This record gives sequence, structure tokens and C-alpha cells, in this order.
Amino acid sequence: MAGKFLHGAFVQFMQTFLLPLPNVIIFQFNPETMTHTWKPAQPAGGSGPDANPLAVKGTPGESFSFSLAMDANDMMADGSPVAEGIATVSGIYTRLAALEMLLYPTGSSGGGLLGSVSASVGAGGVSIGGAAGGDVKRDVPPSQLPVVLFVWGPGRILPVKVDSLTITEKLYDPVLLNPIHADASISLTVLTPEELKFVSGPLADVANIAYTYSQGLRQALAIANLANSAESVIGMLPV
Repeated sequence: MAGKFLHGAFVQFMQTFLLPLPNVIIFQFNPETMTHTWKPAQPAGGSGPDANPLAVKGTPGESFSFSLAMDANDMMADGSPVAEGIATVSGIYTRLAALEMLLYPTGSSGGGLLGSVSASVGAGGVSIGGAAGGDVKRDVPPSQLPVVLFVWGPGRILPVKVDSLTITEKLYDPVLLNPIHADASISLTVLTPEELKFVSGPLADVANIAYTYSQGLRQALAIANLANSAESVIGMLPV
């Protein structure tokens, strides 16, 4: 039944040694409501009587907040042997864990989804055995949040960071106490082009393409609205 409908999803890209590996988290149930919040860009007009009150720098801030429902019984009734087996063994714990990992930083010192390269980290950096038996010190690159795409239909694919995640577990299985029903409240902030400059490697291309695509579609839809505006203006005229 669920396969007949288009579902929202998160796509988390994990940098591996060869290629970015996507971790796709498909929404079991689409949220019934969603709050889409906008904040104006930062003022840049300076101060004083001659300051331009309309001058801004950067782009407007954009954020989303919504709740996701998850239920193990629905997974069992989905008809997929894999989904039924996972739900039987762990309830919805796998879905909850995947959402939780969206908040964990990646990098040499971050506990990403696939883990990180094992290294001996001291006060001065990573310790690597040298040819002469000494240690060569290397700085540890800073960890950062993973690149996440919020996919809400073909017209809205945006790079985001997860600001907050609140999980309310409601039911548990009686044997292992795995959660079998829960609601997750999620807040997202869309990454702006200025913020996407800090994303490096092939992940940067994916995130920038997603933002450019969604922004271009938004501009095209705004232009299409001019047809409605023209009809509205004509209806407002007295003659």
C-alpha cells in the first residue's frame, strides 16, 4: 500500500575512501503538516540617517519543522520480508538510529555512520609511526555535521542541517523493550550558498546542485504566478 504514494526522505552522504555513500531514510508516513519559516537576510545598510534600510547581505534564512510517525506493525504489514524481519527483531529502532546519526559529526574524530579511520590521537594531533621509529604529528581535521538532503517531492530537494530532533517513544515490544511506535519532531535549516562553501569534496557539488535546482524551480514558479497576478489586477480595475 505504501508503495503507491510518493514519500519524503532524508539522504545523508557519508564520505568514504572512494565515493560518497548515500544513507536514504524514507519517511514511513508523510507528515500531515509542515511549518516553513523564512527569516530576512542580514541588514547591510550600516547606521546613520543616510543608511539604506533595504540593503542586505547574503540570502534569506529558510527552515522547516515537522513530525514523523513510525510504527513497527505497519512495517510488518508492508509485505517486504526484509522490512518484516527488521521490525520483528528491533521494532523501529533502526529508523530511530538512522535519524539520530544525522546529528553526529563526521571526520577523523567524529562518530559517523560508518565509523572513522582508527588513529592514535594525542594532544598534538594524530600519531603516525615514522620510518625511523619516531612519530610524525598531523593535525586532526575538524569534524562537521554530515551533508543531508531533504527530499520533499521532485520540486523540493534542499541541503539542510538538522537543528533538533525530539523522539517520543510510545509503545515497546514486551520481550526486548524495543520501541515499536514513536513520533519524531524534527527542525531543519536550509544551508545557504555562503554556508555551502564550507562543504568540501564531491559532497559540495551534490549540495550546491540541489540548492541551485530548487532555487531555480522556485523562481520559475514565481514567474508563472504572474499570469494569476494579471487576472487579479484586471478584476480590481473599476472599468
